[in-house]
Amino acid sequence: MLYGKITGWGKCLPPAILTNQAISDVVDTNDEWITSRTGISERRVSHVSTAELATAAAKNALACAGIDGSDIDLVLLATCSPSTMVANTASLVQKNIGAVGAAACDVNAACSGFLYALQNATAQIQAGMIKKAVVIGAERMTWYVNWARRDSAVLFGDGAGAVVIEACDEPCGLMATKTGCDSTDRDILHITNFGTDINKYDAPVGPSDLLFEGREIFKRAVKGMSDACDDVLQKADLALTDIDVLIPHQANLRIIQAIAQRLDVSDDKIMVNINKYGNTSAATVPIALCEAVEQGLIQPDSNIMSAAFGAGLTWAASYIKWGERITPINQPTAKLPQNTKTALELLDGAIKACQSA
Repeated sequence: MLYGKITGWGKCLPPAILTNQAISDVVDTNDEWITSRTGISERRVSHVSTAELATAAAKNALACAGIDGSDIDLVLLATCSPSTMVANTASLVQKNIGAVGAAACDVNAACSGFLYALQNATAQIQAGMIKKAVVIGAERMTWYVNWARRDSAVLFGDGAGAVVIEACDEPCGLMATKTGCDSTDRDILHITNFGTDINKYDAPVGPSDLLFEGREIFKRAVKGMSDACDDVLQKADLALTDIDVLIPHQANLRIIQAIAQRLDVSDDKIMVNINKYGNTSAATVPIALCEAVEQGLIQPDSNIMSAAFGAGLTWAASYIKWGERITPINQPTAKLPQNTKTALELLDGAIKACQSA
């Protein structure tokens, strides 16, 4: 049987930091209000496109794996904030990393997107269709934020993470997974004025309205991710005590804490970085995965559980068996173009447009 071993990992975080204090200059809020409700202290604002974030993360993952883009058979980009819809953004990433002839596809399952894409790529390896894939989660979520609304202005950030997976005979990589979608309540988290449902000929399309019902999302996220983790543990014939690391979607610290309590996972086994980056949607899991390796939380042969919940309402849980290597073959060198602006300077036009709408 073939498996999809994770051989490379990489991330890309834009340098401009948007602190809670800076946001309080834009909307009526303060650091205490934000941190007590979300666990977020700061987030990143990108000066480049989603494709450029994804490209840098993918190049760093390739360097870590010690392979070239030309070795890749498949590029899967999980994003709900693509640079372009037509052509797909993955095709530009494929071009940028030199993955000549590789299949390229965008995957939109919102915050669950990376785990959906990892499942897809692993299944293709197991079926013998491909040998090497790069799976990326990249988002420019600040592009959607309505800076006149406090509830969404404090939550989201930009960034990207990626992994390289390669076919092997060793039982490792994505070993068990459960994905699904509760579409009956999809309207509790959505953007109302985006897409071809909008009649752009009768009225101008204003700032994005990213709407969500916080309490309902909290309940469904905790239950959905916890139930999915239970299902995956049963499939993999594992107990909770067998799990070495929990990497949850970084949407809200309260949600992470509730899942950890429900699964009875100790704090020292949980990867949390929401305080630094906010909610980067499909990018949260791969960024957290990279940092879990960097911080020594992931060790050779670690049993990793990851879970996510997003708009749709999509959900996913995955059991990943790590391999023996926890150090890059080559150090990451991909960087973004230089940025001289602060986060608020980058957002100045968007903030004025939202406040005047």
